[in-house]
Amino acid sequence: MDPRQACLACLAQDPPALFEAALWIAAEHEPQLPPEQAQRLFDSLAHQVAVALPLGIGDAERAQFLLRRLSELGFAEDDEYPLHPRAALLSQVLQRRHGQPLSLALIALEMARRNDITLVGVNFPGRFLLRVPGADHLLDPATGRRLYTRDCRDLLARQMGTNIELSAEHLRTASAAEMLQRLSRNLRQLHLTTGEPLAALKDAQRVLELGPPSASDHLARADLYHTLDCPQAERYDLERAMLLSDDAAEQMRLAQRLSEISVPPKALH
Repeated sequence: MDPRQACLACLAQDPPALFEAALWIAAEHEPQLPPEQAQRLFDSLAHQVAVALPLGIGDAERAQFLLRRLSELGFAEDDEYPLHPRAALLSQVLQRRHGQPLSLALIALEMARRNDITLVGVNFPGRFLLRVPGADHLLDPATGRRLYTRDCRDLLARQMGTNIELSAEHLRTASAAEMLQRLSRNLRQLHLTTGEPLAALKDAQRVLELGPPSASDHLARADLYHTLDCPQAERYDLERAMLLSDDAAEQMRLAQRLSEISVPPKALH
């Protein structure tokens, strides 16, 4: 099956097969690592976690124990610099046991689902987090550390600057599509960092397929088309970015850039 279509099919299930969808995203870049192989690796890992999970305690405690157990098994945030795409390719994260917080969170979410622990993702700016609904804290997917309101304010200040106030929007539960879209944005940036524009273009296109696009999403793809010398496609995305942008200064910059694009006339046949 085509990995992109398989990913979208997983997302369309009720409930969405989030973990499998993320594996198909990895397979789009690494066909030599099929999801079935990664699933077998995960099954073995899941058994090691399940046998250690305590019973008779609430989901908040079990979720934190699960994350700490994963940490004991070697799962940790990837601190490689510059960060390589393998930190966001779930098949490789399972093998290496190192990855971005979102990738670690996807593993924890699937582990929680299999063990009947209610755990959700939180699209926190700059760092993906987890939460048990109703709990008075969030959880760091890389360490299992509890983050209370003050901790979240401090984290937001480190990620976004001190002029941004913590709001309910920052703590909103992420849908499966939003998590996959964020994963795709991460991969887009990582592939750009490693000088792989064609791989980044796959991610940029997937971002637009997975949910409502933003002006920055279209602009990111326009930049890739510019790098790949595809002016017609670049023009399309710049026009879409202009329509979606509510920043007058940005609209002017985009208009200027559009005026500078030279699109060769179509050949007559």
